[in-house]
Amino acid sequence: MNKKHIFCRHSHTVRVPFFDVDPMQIVWHGNYVKYLEVARCAFLESIGYGYDEMGRRGFGWPIVKMDLKYIRPARFGQTIRIDMAIVEIDTCLRIDYTLSDEQTGEKLTRASTTQAAVSLKTGETQFQTPESWLEAIRSHPTFQAA
Repeated sequence: MNKKHIFCRHSHTVRVPFFDVDPMQIVWHGNYVKYLEVARCAFLESIGYGYDEMGRRGFGWPIVKMDLKYIRPARFGQTIRIDMAIVEIDTCLRIDYTLSDEQTGEKLTRASTTQAAVSLKTGETQFQTPESWLEAIRSHPTFQAA
């Protein structure tokens, strides 16, 4: 089995708000998707390629695939660390995530998202990543070429 190349890493923390928990006082499973988006937005902003910039460059980046594995529940007030590993940049944006308790390091969830560039003008999926995206990701301080 080949080890995945990691182009760069990024981390973000979120504190679980009361309105994200269910009657059992644990984070409702659908809210993990929101935490991934919050972390992904922070990463994109760190490279100057947030959703506004994507639009200015003429591209949308919809999620085309998502996978989540719940290991342990997160709870109200808990601070979660979301560690991201960007593992594909040439034909899509694929990010692997590990969500952990910030204090203990206990693993809570593993996830992966895949986004594809879509031309806002034509609506066509781009099977090669736009150069503007590659320039942006190469600016991240942890970037490592394959």
